[in-house]
Amino acid sequence: MGRHGFVQKVVGDLSFLDSSPFAKLLDSCVRYKSGLDARRIHARIIKTQFSSEIFIQNRLVDVYAKCGCLEDARKVFDHMPQRNTFSYNAILSALTKSGGLDEALNFFKWMPEPDQCSWNAMVSGFAQHDRFEEALKFFVDMHHENFMLNEYSFGSALSACAGLTDLNMGVQIHALISKSHYSSDVYMGSALVDMYSKCGVVDCAQRAFDCMVVRNIVSWNSLITCYEQNGPAGKALEVFVRMMNSGIEPDEITLASVVSACASLSAIREGLQIHARVVKWDKFRKDLVLGNALVDMYAKCSRVNEARLVFDRMPLRDVVSETSMVSGYAKAASVKAARLMFSNMMERNVVSWNALIAGYTQNGENEEAVRLFLLLKRESVWPTHYTFGNLLNACANLADLKLGRQAHTHILKHGFWFQSGEESDIFVGNSLIDMYMKCGLVEDGCLVFDHMVERDNVSWNAMIVGYAQNGYGTEALETFRKMLDSKEKPDHVTMIGVLTGCSHAGLVEEGRHYFKSMRTEHGLSPVKDHYTCMVDLLGRAGCLDEANNLIQEMPMQPDAVVWGSLLAACKVHGNIKLGKYVAEKLLEIDPLNSGPYVLLSNMYAELGRWKDVVRVRKQMRQRGVIKQPGCSWIEIQSRVHVFMVKDKRHPFKKDIYLVLKILTDQMKRAGYVPEVDDDEFCEEESDSELILHCEMEMAADSVVG
Repeated sequence: MGRHGFVQKVVGDLSFLDSSPFAKLLDSCVRYKSGLDARRIHARIIKTQFSSEIFIQNRLVDVYAKCGCLEDARKVFDHMPQRNTFSYNAILSALTKSGGLDEALNFFKWMPEPDQCSWNAMVSGFAQHDRFEEALKFFVDMHHENFMLNEYSFGSALSACAGLTDLNMGVQIHALISKSHYSSDVYMGSALVDMYSKCGVVDCAQRAFDCMVVRNIVSWNSLITCYEQNGPAGKALEVFVRMMNSGIEPDEITLASVVSACASLSAIREGLQIHARVVKWDKFRKDLVLGNALVDMYAKCSRVNEARLVFDRMPLRDVVSETSMVSGYAKAASVKAARLMFSNMMERNVVSWNALIAGYTQNGENEEAVRLFLLLKRESVWPTHYTFGNLLNACANLADLKLGRQAHTHILKHGFWFQSGEESDIFVGNSLIDMYMKCGLVEDGCLVFDHMVERDNVSWNAMIVGYAQNGYGTEALETFRKMLDSKEKPDHVTMIGVLTGCSHAGLVEEGRHYFKSMRTEHGLSPVKDHYTCMVDLLGRAGCLDEANNLIQEMPMQPDAVVWGSLLAACKVHGNIKLGKYVAEKLLEIDPLNSGPYVLLSNMYAELGRWKDVVRVRKQMRQRGVIKQPGCSWIEIQSRVHVFMVKDKRHPFKKDIYLVLKILTDQMKRAGYVPEVDDDEFCEEESDSELILHCEMEMAADSVVG
């Protein structure tokens, strides 16, 4: 006979002298979560003298609630001729656990005499449903009413503090716990570690953990998660090793946190060791959260094939698993595979969209990133600050001002204030500044900066570098001074902007000062980019020997960019001797680079040394060096037109060359004399094209160089 049949028989056959056997039968209904059996027992009770007994009716309310039959619990409560505190507590517990908090609040107000259990039900119910401020208000009122606070009161209040990241209230509750006999309770210790962790106060979380006399798996998990989420992630691995050495067996939460720490550290060796443990424990193989953490770890460690193996073997997958694979493929520059994974997703959220948009941007496919954003809008997906950050990066890379302005409008509509917090959106403001600066709209970038509620190091850098790149050297240095006044610490990027600003403004002495101040005032060791900026600064000012000496003193091997900057300066200032030496250095680094040959031949040409020009060009041909033709482009009515030297592919080439001929004739009449007139390079085609091609090629070479 089955359990339901047994209950039916017992209920049908027995007559009880008191209600306690019915209470025991109702307890069995709670164990098996059987609302059906509870109704059968209730039907039998109605036919007995116990039907109006307050004890059994309270049990019915409680049992119906615990079996998920809230309507039945409410009906029993409403028809009770008499109620006591337990009756109210039973219905309060039912309503708070099911989320009926406003109704529970009304019942609480009607209670003649709420007790400790009533208050705890309100504190825990509001905390469990993320109404943290109200939960803390109940906790404070409970304390003021002199009710005894117990582990349930403290635990729920700490959970609310964690949800609000309210450190001040959390510290006060910690003080109350310290004065109570719950100070050594393992449950309280774990809750304190979690609260301090969620508030980002790692040292306090560690101290709370260290003060615990007894620790369990929850305590260790709380501390591991604290370091994994707040950093340093390496400490999470250390705590995990300590936990294992203390004889505590990890669970799926432990392993997922440790794997996530490995992902943050790109610690593939440790990640592989954890994965080996997971494989050995059958109970973990099917865990979705742990599987997702492993996929994410391999993806972030650029092991996309291993990530795919874990993904394919997962018995269950969700949007998190698939999004991790999209990110992994994008990171591995397999954007086609990322798009295919994205297209096959049964469910997508905004994180999935952001992962693919970021993937396109990171891999230089900015047009595709923009198209995907437009598709996101058409599908009515609500973008986040990460979406706009990636979109603005794409607009900046494309120098697409029109789309950038549209993105700015969307950002204003979504109410971003560019401030820190749980969901910091300062980087959206930074991306806006960067976009406007790269599009040449310096004033618009300044307006964004001025209207930001908060700024960080990147905000200042975006302004300094933006000013410098657009030729506003003096403004770049002024902004740097304001940055220092605001107590924001400069970094390597800041100093690149400062030195570039000095270079563009011709401020040689200031440049020398700021370069030295990197070590003496800011504790920064110059890297290759800073030396390149200094060489450019000195080269523009004609201090060629000083620039050359600086290169010789570099603590790292100079690259082609540094030498190229000096060679360009040699051309500008006509220093053929040093130019020849620098060109040789460049060719040692990259023998097939056409740039040094072109610059050197141009220098000879400007001096009229045509035999040397011919010799350099012959060397190019003999060594198989191919000069990339000069290229320029212009956007007209949303269409980009690309032009190359001697280009005859454009559909309007006849009209274009006609206009160029007219312009060339006008330039000649105004007294312009071409710098190069060498038939060796400008092969006879027609008199009208010969001069034009030479001039275009030389101009393009200068730009490329």
